[in-house]
Amino acid sequence: MSMNKIYKKISITAGVIIILGAITYPPFHRWSRSHVNYLTATEDHPLNCLSCHLPNQKDGIIAEMVNADYYSPFKLAISDDGKKLFAVAEEGNSLLIIDTEKKKVLDEIPVGIRPHSVVIDNDKNIAYVTNQWSDNVSVIDLNNNSVEYTLKTGNGPAGIELSSDKQFLYVVNSYSSDLSVFDLASGREQKRLTTGNNPTGITMSPDKSKLYITSRRALIAPYGDPVICQLSVVNDNNQRIAEYRDVESAYMMENIAFTPEGDLALIPLIRPKNLVPSIQVERGFIMTNGIGIIEQKPDGRILQLLLDEPNKYYADPFDIEITPDGKRAFVSHGGVDCISVIDLDSLRALIAVTSSEMLDHFSNHLGISTRFVIKRIPTGANPKGMVLSPDGKLLYVAEHLEDRIAVINTESLETVNTIDLGGPRRITVARHGRRLLNSAGHTFQTQYSCFTCHPDTHEDGLVYNMASKDMGRNLTNTQSLRNIGDTPPYKWNGKNQTVYKQDGLRFSTVLTRTEAFSYKELDAITAYIMTGIPNPPNLLHNPAGELTPAQQRGKAIFERTVDFKGNEIPEKNRCVTCHPAPYFTNKQMFDVGTLASSDDSILFDTPHLNNVFASPPYLHDGRAATLEEIWTLYGKTEQHGIVNDLTKIQLNELIEYLKSLRDPAYETKRTEKQLASMSHN
Repeated sequence: MSMNKIYKKISITAGVIIILGAITYPPFHRWSRSHVNYLTATEDHPLNCLSCHLPNQKDGIIAEMVNADYYSPFKLAISDDGKKLFAVAEEGNSLLIIDTEKKKVLDEIPVGIRPHSVVIDNDKNIAYVTNQWSDNVSVIDLNNNSVEYTLKTGNGPAGIELSSDKQFLYVVNSYSSDLSVFDLASGREQKRLTTGNNPTGITMSPDKSKLYITSRRALIAPYGDPVICQLSVVNDNNQRIAEYRDVESAYMMENIAFTPEGDLALIPLIRPKNLVPSIQVERGFIMTNGIGIIEQKPDGRILQLLLDEPNKYYADPFDIEITPDGKRAFVSHGGVDCISVIDLDSLRALIAVTSSEMLDHFSNHLGISTRFVIKRIPTGANPKGMVLSPDGKLLYVAEHLEDRIAVINTESLETVNTIDLGGPRRITVARHGRRLLNSAGHTFQTQYSCFTCHPDTHEDGLVYNMASKDMGRNLTNTQSLRNIGDTPPYKWNGKNQTVYKQDGLRFSTVLTRTEAFSYKELDAITAYIMTGIPNPPNLLHNPAGELTPAQQRGKAIFERTVDFKGNEIPEKNRCVTCHPAPYFTNKQMFDVGTLASSDDSILFDTPHLNNVFASPPYLHDGRAATLEEIWTLYGKTEQHGIVNDLTKIQLNELIEYLKSLRDPAYETKRTEKQLASMSHN
């Protein structure tokens, strides 16, 4: 046995002895009881130090022992002959090549950090994989299963598609909201086109003339305006934007598929009810889930129909596949672990005989799905990407948090096989927590999961009417879950001192309107949130950790103690006082002059600022569409920092510095392997 393993055993044994002593020795027992009561905001949570302190370790020996490295298959592709399946392993940072006949993994090819999607050029035997956290595409020679080179993209590459002649590659950049167009002969980016907000999916139309790009986040708009998400359409022949189409009252449009005839395009989507008070959760708040239907004809309409049922919602629809005969569509639901099967002829018949006015009514009708949904097929945890075999007889489903591929017969509509990817057999506490965060099983009628409002453990960019004692008061901008483990308290009003309290009884009472998490579940979801959610590297505004001259001048303004008129700035009005490194929060409560007439009179918790560029809108109620508006429109009293002596250029430089802020982990210059391991916890 190695000395390292011996040291691990001794350390754990000693720790257990100390903990047992603390629990059994009366003074320590009383202190332990008081400590647990404070953390959980209850008096009956089991006094089990190990359930908290072991899984909540971020690094070190204990963290290595209690956590595990999973693959987390996300998106899929298949060879033209159907013999090879390609699975993007999001947390494994690799592309898995699978033999569909033998049902086993043939090879694992390392790629960049957090790969998202894959497309195959079968003629050249090349795979292209987008690496969302590396800002590049891995170009893989499938003759020798190795990465030949990479293509530098925009920020957060996600969806990917080849041009009709396979001479160009289209890459959707999710974080910078644009589209990179590469000339594959030269390997150079030819142009970059602006898309909708936070795009992820891209698909070529059947006639090979246009590409449709879906967006997840809605356009920034004042609270009260309807949610609008954009569909971007690109001409393949000249690689220019043909049009932007607004999809109203919808967001989280992740993927899109066309019928073979080309008469319809279908998009899984969520219809948020963020403008009504949260007290309405029992009546259909907060979310409904459905499909967008884009008619492919002159003056074609954009319709929406729900996939939900009156007493059962199908949360977090993600991917969609349509059979080659155009008869059936399959939609994966990550929040309820199932696939909805749609009879497309029934769908067409419904649309054909129904007026536009009635179809608008059906977009909120919970019973309409009985007209076209013919079956729900259960899957493993958190189904995401799907792909059909070339003959359309088999549907492969990436069971994201199961480390497995499900194989579904599209005629019998039954799961006929599964493909184990070889990940860890054991489910760690944090992995259990991640499953819970992605599951709608704990909300009233499975309307939504934590993921619904916190996609990718971030935030959805929406403002909600979190009604309390007075309806219509205290609007709330969703906050990110990334890297919050060390920055209590929680909520904008700072009422929850720990994640245990944030996700415990209060959460079930105010939001889920169902039974609270069990203590074991609460331990698990807390462990995941506390340890497993880093920010992506800030490759857009701070790619190498070296500030630009403008950002350096902004940093000097951020840290200054004297204004440009020579007056000393009171300590409480200095930016750095409330927002010190490394998380850029002092975890204290303040009045910064941003209360609205609809707010209760409260102080606000100081939010951390790492990767703040990725979280518009801003302020507790989302009033500020941009960082600039925090001061130009809503910070004129100087309670929120002294800025009125700044010129426009100086304010811009301060904003540039704020956009450069990034997680402390990246300041330690960890290797890619170490950064990747953070996503495994």
